[in-house]
Amino acid sequence: MTSAALPDAIDELVDLARLRSWMDKQAIEGDAIEAPRLLTGGTQNVLLRFERGGRAYVLRRPPPHPRPESDTAMRREARVLGALAGSEVPHPALVALCEDTGVTGTVFFLMEAVEGFNAATEGLPALHAGDPRIRHRMGLAMVDAIAALGSLDPVALGLPDIGRPQGFLPRQVQRWRKQLESYAGFTGWPGATELPDVEPIADWLEAHRPPDAEPGLLHGDFHLSNVMFRHDGGELAAVVDWEMTTVGDPLLDLGWLLATWPHPDGSHHLKNRIQPWAGFPMAEELIERYGQRSRRDLSVVRWYAVLACYKLAIVLEGTHARACAGLAPVATGDRLHQAARGLLLRAMEWTGR
Repeated sequence: MTSAALPDAIDELVDLARLRSWMDKQAIEGDAIEAPRLLTGGTQNVLLRFERGGRAYVLRRPPPHPRPESDTAMRREARVLGALAGSEVPHPALVALCEDTGVTGTVFFLMEAVEGFNAATEGLPALHAGDPRIRHRMGLAMVDAIAALGSLDPVALGLPDIGRPQGFLPRQVQRWRKQLESYAGFTGWPGATELPDVEPIADWLEAHRPPDAEPGLLHGDFHLSNVMFRHDGGELAAVVDWEMTTVGDPLLDLGWLLATWPHPDGSHHLKNRIQPWAGFPMAEELIERYGQRSRRDLSVVRWYAVLACYKLAIVLEGTHARACAGLAPVATGDRLHQAARGLLLRAMEWTGR
């Protein structure tokens, strides 16, 4: 993640004096809060990095104009991070959750700062750019993380209630079909007719849906922008942005990775800033690696990749619909509309039609 020095924005988002007082009450040692800076590159949530008592922390809170479910999402994410402690899944360590909205105006949590870099937003440092073996390991390390996550027992972690695993796969197509239909409420949106083969893809997904598998944890939004790598090699420093975590079919994380993974030449309908790309694993290698780390049935893995393309395309089209109604930048809407079209074309290739 990159940093931005925005002191005025920090004052508007976090009262540092109140934060310090709250940390004192939590017995989090230290004196003054030093070197605060906003981080960018994750989601619309606010990330504030600072130092206190010789330790570096990151505060995560909802955006300046919170959504109705923002506080619940903060509690949920903090709960997941706390449950992952001691697991083989690299993640930011939870320090404390604050449910007192009098401190910052919202629920928030503190986590330990991660020493690493986000390749999708920052590019590759010289070590990684100069060694294709390290780049190859970066891709495999991502697979290892979701395989480890999917192997965890949600009940043993105390997380059985963060999702609805029963009927998880049968709900997916209809859930996102309704989402797409809801965009008709945005004035100026031309409709789904400009999205290639969206209905045939939905029909294919329904006709080829695999049976429900053993439930497990999935990240829910797993791609290159949501991981941080170590500075000294290809290992992951942490998987970040856990707000979409649920209990369902973990193979959807693998499908999501495949849907967002660049082509062998590094190109993708979603912008890829990572150069050079040569050395990163091929999609088939990602699948093979997952099979080495998991007992789950990969015979229908392409179905999960097609579902991920379908779901992500509909999510991106939402910004286009809002842009058509003047509620989002037109350039952004156009760019994400083209990305949605590209994802659907990739899905059609994978269906073999």
